[in-house]
Amino acid sequence: MKNLILIFCLMLTLSIFSSCNKTEYDLYGDVYGIVSDSETGELISNASIIISPGGNSQTTGTDGRFEFKDLEAKQYTITVQKSGYQTNRKIVYAVSGESTEANILLTKNQ
Repeated sequence: MKNLILIFCLMLTLSIFSSCNKTEYDLYGDVYGIVSDSETGELISNASIIISPGGNSQTTGTDGRFEFKDLEAKQYTITVQKSGYQTNRKIVYAVSGESTEANILLTKNQ
């Protein structure tokens, strides 16, 4: 009988400890935004977006949107270029487990 109680207690203890999970933290964040004309608010497609450090680049879609996923949590500079517009830069912070919005306006060349 003692052995049966001991085995039961041991199994109960093992089941309690095996159900405990380690807390996992998200180490990466996302940065997204829309590029638009500073005067008209019109969405700008095919704008070149470069994020540094890292040098990742992409082009905005027809909806003017861009998104960089799974970035290390730190400060970045986003550079936006489009023919006929002045280059614009914006400093953003990627935050662990969050999505940071970084809308950018471009001004037409004079």
